[in-house]
Amino acid sequence: MEDWGGAALKVLLVDDVKLFIELEKSFLAGSDVTILTAGDGEEALEIVRRERPDLIFLDLHMPKMNGVACCTAIKSDPDLLFIPVIMVTTAGREEEIELCNKAGCDDYLTKPVERSAFLEKARSFLPEIERREARFPLQTPALFRDSKGVCTAAVADISNGGIYLSSDYPVTQNDTMELAFFLPGRDVGVISITGRVAWLNSGKTRKKWDMPVGFGLEYTTISDDARRAIQELIDSRDEEE
Repeated sequence: MEDWGGAALKVLLVDDVKLFIELEKSFLAGSDVTILTAGDGEEALEIVRRERPDLIFLDLHMPKMNGVACCTAIKSDPDLLFIPVIMVTTAGREEEIELCNKAGCDDYLTKPVERSAFLEKARSFLPEIERREARFPLQTPALFRDSKGVCTAAVADISNGGIYLSSDYPVTQNDTMELAFFLPGRDVGVISITGRVAWLNSGKTRKKWDMPVGFGLEYTTISDDARRAIQELIDSRDEEE
């Protein structure tokens, strides 16, 4: 087992080909996570039981114990089944995907693995993955509208790429909505954006217990003036510190 870094979040990469391990490690270079590695299913299962990783990327074809057997063992253990497992298959053959689903995996990727696809899958379970934008804690009311109607929420934090809303309003990942709010202490009027629900933090999908129930919204449409005002707000905190 290799252990890279000392962050609280742990990501386990499992593959018998070191080249693929190194590739996946490079994808996580910008993320504040501890990287664990294993070369087969048996070693991976030992690490999972000992380390309790927050996310697992598990290759399907490996010696000693393959990915299906390893995933089945994880999902059959009541102490481990909550850990998300992303299976990595070859060329996305339907029979392989069916095997992964029967093993109880939470999602799957196909080789060759691309960086953007890898990080998108990782962020769906660990929103902290490669979060490069500085975030500003904020408490201000917001109004949003989606296909179901209009609702109020509270902004919990904000960055130049997205915003976190505290709300128990029922949304699903990738929902689109319009959002309007004010930036405290900024004479810029109403900030209006359009966004996509990037991640959920409620119910069984709740990932960050230190944050209120709600969801993260990624901007899809935002004016230059609005983005500039948000960046100035973030910069003002850095200057105070």
